Amino acid sequence: MSIQNLNTFDPFADATKGADENVQDGFVHIRIQQRNGRKTLTTVQGLSSEYDLKKIVRACKKEFACNGTVIEHPEYGEVLQLQGDQRENICQWLTKNGLAKPDQLKVHGF
Repeated sequence: MSIQNLNTFDPFADATKGADENVQDGFVHIRIQQRNGRKTLTTVQGLSSEYDLKKIVRACKKEFACNGTVIEHPEYGEVLQLQGDQRENICQWLTKNGLAKPDQLKVHGF
């Protein structure tokens, strides 16, 4: 009697599935960081690499009247940085322009 390994099962297959998933881990993380005093930074991490992040930042800067940039984070890759608390604005803007679905957005902070 021989033991036969039945079909192999990948427990993480459903975590990376989805042809229309536009983000790396399925979520777009929107965080707020405290700078000095009352100043804050909003960071957006997890957008798909097929988007031109510099164009996204340019559009956000015009829409929200704030400054912003794209930085290279050693752990998270390319991350959008916007000045001020833009968490609600960026959530609405990403869903309005179809870059992320509302259930893909994770808002962190305070």
